[in-house]
Amino acid sequence: MTIDELDSRLIALLTAEPRLGILECSRRLGVARGTVQARLDRLVERGVITGFGPDVSPVALGYDVTAFVSMEIRQVAGHDPVADRLARIPEVLEVHTITGDSDLLCRVVARTNADLQRVIDRIVDVQGVLRTNSIIALDTPVPYRVVPLVADVPRREAG
Repeated sequence: MTIDELDSRLIALLTAEPRLGILECSRRLGVARGTVQARLDRLVERGVITGFGPDVSPVALGYDVTAFVSMEIRQVAGHDPVADRLARIPEVLEVHTITGDSDLLCRVVARTNADLQRVIDRIVDVQGVLRTNSIIALDTPVPYRVVPLVADVPRREAG
């Protein structure tokens, strides 16, 4: 089993209140402190929990525009060299290799629509990028989330 109900509850608790200590988690979950620590260590070791850093809002930093930029690349050396170059652009938040008409998909942020042009120009200047296509996000009615997925795993594996 990947995770069980207690793991799911622990992940949900730490997602909702990431600054909670082990002792408070154990109190709220009704289990021993050692149990919480062992579960947390195991979840980290197995790669289920990948970090404890703060979630930072690009909007709070002045980056009000989010866009998705798909790109076709020259694949002579593969995706990695292009992705490494894209990672040097601070406004590029994520890069995914994808199937379909494009090769890579990036989530980027910019201060304004005009600033987005500057970011796209930097992307186009990356060696290996042949063509881009951009879509501006107007709203995020369902932000990135994993807690519903985490809660579903014990139910799915039990049934």
